Amino acid sequence: MAKKNAFYAQSGGVTAVINASACGVIQTARKHKDKIGKVYAGRNGIIGALTEDLIDTSKETDAAIAALRSTPSGAFGSCRFKLKSLEANKREYERLIEVFKAHNIGYFFYNGGGDSADTCFKVSQLSEAMGYPIQAIHVPKTVDNDLPITDCCPGFGSVAKYIAVSTLEASYDVRSMAKTSTKVFVIEVMGRHAGWIAAAGGLVAEQGIPVVILFPEIEFDQKKFLAAVKKKVEEFGYCTIVVSEGCHYPDGKFLAEQGTRDAFGHAQLGGAAPVVANMIKEAHGYKFHWAVADYLQRSARHIASKTDVKQAYELGKKAVELAIKGHNSVMPTVDRISDSPYKYKIGMAPLSKVANVEKFMPRDFISKDGYGITEKCRRYLAPLIQGEDYPKYENGLPQYVTLKNVAVAKKLKPFSI
Repeated sequence: MAKKNAFYAQSGGVTAVINASACGVIQTARKHKDKIGKVYAGRNGIIGALTEDLIDTSKETDAAIAALRSTPSGAFGSCRFKLKSLEANKREYERLIEVFKAHNIGYFFYNGGGDSADTCFKVSQLSEAMGYPIQAIHVPKTVDNDLPITDCCPGFGSVAKYIAVSTLEASYDVRSMAKTSTKVFVIEVMGRHAGWIAAAGGLVAEQGIPVVILFPEIEFDQKKFLAAVKKKVEEFGYCTIVVSEGCHYPDGKFLAEQGTRDAFGHAQLGGAAPVVANMIKEAHGYKFHWAVADYLQRSARHIASKTDVKQAYELGKKAVELAIKGHNSVMPTVDRISDSPYKYKIGMAPLSKVANVEKFMPRDFISKDGYGITEKCRRYLAPLIQGEDYPKYENGLPQYVTLKNVAVAKKLKPFSI
């Protein structure tokens, strides 16, 4: 049987290490030229497959592909696009098969989070539903750390490190000014339904920083929260608050809800920090400053976790190895063996148990009062932020790679989404 080409794409919000997974996929495929032909990347995720906008990664040098490991963001462009069911939109699936056939694609590697796992799962079913052989492997990625089964998700460790460091440094600043100026600093972090990133801010408490965390898993109680902040300020002279964008009232309404929806139908969030800061100002009169980490937290390759970079690469590599062995509809996972010393192995999970399932913070990871993290949570988080994997610097700036992204010649008629 003639060897098949592979399709690789990046989906959803990008991270500081998603390109490390791309590096793992492409480098490993290049080592198995007897099994895999070319690796075509989708320009802007699955949209690249639907519109036949493919990138020929064989046009990139080995050095350029290797440089992906230390380059943030998505080298091939990402997207927020979720395939509907086969019954609801057969047209898109027929188009995928048309493109796969035209370019002899037999392997499908989709690098993303929960919604991407769902897309990958649907593509994996094409073999049975529409009679086209395709092996679909999901490469995990999400800063939210909310994919099930896997111990952690590539992208999270680096965001956790960035938030922990930023919270620590900003707290030192506030402590310096608290006597006559700012007494409260609020930092807003990502995390729609799961508070993993917010939890990372709690690591600074070990250095004596008074911190209050607002998790999505804990319903917001304004009176209780304001009392907790007042107690911290009276004891320490200042307080730092880490608020997850997904923090919500008992009725389910987000503090940061803007009344709009994103491409996946999720409530558009952003703005919890000023809401919380002004709430404190009105209640206690404390001078405040606030910040929204936003893209900064997920693009900060300059301070990426070495553990995170390593795992991102390993999972990309494993995805190819699983495909070569004949697996379909699976996702490589990080399986933790021990906390200290930190040990793990790369495992595998069926996509049927991953797609559309969110992993939340366990209640025993959150302190009894709901505003901090427990020792068990610290043991979980600590290994994930360990080590530094600095990119090369030149003239004071990191040296990141921009690929040529040479387009593959189109063979089919245009397709509108």
